[in-house]
Amino acid sequence: MEETISLRELFDTLRKRLWLIVLITALATVVSGVVSYFLLTPIYQSSTQILVNQAKSEQQLYNFNEIQTNVQLINTYSVIIKSPTILEKVKDELHLDRTLDELNEQIQVSSEKDSQVFSVTVQDPDPAMAAKIANKTAEVFKNEIVKIMNIDNVTILSKAEVKEHQAPVKPKPLLNMAIAFVVGLMTGVGLAFLLEYLDNTIKTEEDVEKHLGLPVLGAVSLITAEGGQKARRESAIPQTRGETIGS
Repeated sequence: MEETISLRELFDTLRKRLWLIVLITALATVVSGVVSYFLLTPIYQSSTQILVNQAKSEQQLYNFNEIQTNVQLINTYSVIIKSPTILEKVKDELHLDRTLDELNEQIQVSSEKDSQVFSVTVQDPDPAMAAKIANKTAEVFKNEIVKIMNIDNVTILSKAEVKEHQAPVKPKPLLNMAIAFVVGLMTGVGLAFLLEYLDNTIKTEEDVEKHLGLPVLGAVSLITAEGGQKARRESAIPQTRGETIGS
């Protein structure tokens, strides 16, 4: 017969191992908070916006095909702006003590769908340096794209600035602690059920009837040394098969 577990047994297991669940959950949350607040380096973010738009005279009118061409060029510009040709000049002009690969990882280029505007976003432990890299990258790109593609349709819309009391974009301690709380809780509950599954000892009269299928004859009492008081031990004497109460 397949063994089933009742809802009451599940709650009994959780209640019996509640201390373990609370300990693991609290430990995971505290460790996550300590790491997020004291060990991880705060990273700040700064962005500048660039407009892709062909220069025109007052008599010329904008048409849809030219706008679509400028939108499609943004994908090309996104590759060029992170190329060694641009980043090498940014590194030299700002005297950065980092490799081109490290600088490349700091820079992200994104654009809105069907928009002629794209953003250059830089992340750095120093908010002032993040703004400098973003602005210098946009400036170098605007100057070099004329030589690379012989076009003059790039305009810097807004420069990156260092905001007062700027908050880091990562790490996010509260979010990390919330995730650690959920993971710790799930781990604690899973470990509680695992220990209960591996525990095959018999402690109560119910365990005798459940695991051995034998009726309980009686419980053995423990006489303590203090005052002769009796304390009931969590064990029982099973009645063996073929044994009767009157024998």
